[in-house]
Amino acid sequence: MIAPLSSAAIEMHDLSKVFDRRVKAGRFRRVNERHEAVQAISLTVPRAEIVGYIGPNGAGKSTTIKMLTGILQPSSGTALVAGLVPLEERVKLARRIGVVFGQRSNLWWDLPLADSFDLLRHVYRVPSVDHARTLAWLTELFDLGGFLASPVRALSLGQRMRGELTSALLHNPEIVFLDEPTVGLDVVSKHAVREALRTIHREQGVTVVLTTHDLADVEELCPRLVIIDHGRLIHDGPTADLKVRFGGERTLVVDLVEAREPLIVAGATCTKVDGPRQWLQFAPVISAASVLAAVAGQADVRDLTVQEPAIEDIVRRIYQGART
Repeated sequence: MIAPLSSAAIEMHDLSKVFDRRVKAGRFRRVNERHEAVQAISLTVPRAEIVGYIGPNGAGKSTTIKMLTGILQPSSGTALVAGLVPLEERVKLARRIGVVFGQRSNLWWDLPLADSFDLLRHVYRVPSVDHARTLAWLTELFDLGGFLASPVRALSLGQRMRGELTSALLHNPEIVFLDEPTVGLDVVSKHAVREALRTIHREQGVTVVLTTHDLADVEELCPRLVIIDHGRLIHDGPTADLKVRFGGERTLVVDLVEAREPLIVAGATCTKVDGPRQWLQFAPVISAASVLAAVAGQADVRDLTVQEPAIEDIVRRIYQGART
């Protein structure tokens, strides 16, 4: 791992990007229109942190990542990634970061997967001994052994994504930008990718910026969540706090030994009864244990579960609040 040049992995100060585009203004006329894709975002990501960076389509996520990886020039503001100015020091930065962009592959379609990895060794000028050691570790981690000799075009989506992630990590980057790494994958493949990313973060201390529409990725991987909408930062905080601050009511689903009339519990409302099963809703500030204790004082309990508000609903509420 290259010695850090900054105490933070990523620093953004009033980072903005404006695009000029031609739009229709009548039947035969077009006019210039300014579109603020990213609006004065200030954000610091410490080293060895996994942060979820999410927002609806068109929110500015990809534009932000392209500025941080040196693909786009900011219209105003500043950014430092691994202590480097992305566009001005793009070649140096490329050796310090790894990137997986949704529809852009790092692999060669008609070559065996192993050959793509060997070409990338030359692209990043990685010594052969270091490359062999890292590839062996990643091959085991992502379970690549069975298809290293297969052409990339012959791989399944899950196999190809594991190959893409390996290609982004082969040169031991300090920071990895991942755009939708589990999109389209089945449940088993998603679990395998998430577990591998957890291992990489734990054992290598890699900083990860994850953009995704699969909020299960965020819940499982990201202690911190940043949300943007229409180019503006609207939330930055611990993922675990979302349900407390923005969540709706929780639900205690309780299976009683015998069916009975709806339970009456202070601070909770019985919303549904189906034989011996009852659903009791209660506010996030009320302890589930206190609701359960009240239930157990009235009836014999066979089983129970607590249903938390879905994170998708919580994020939707944050978007709606930002737009009002």
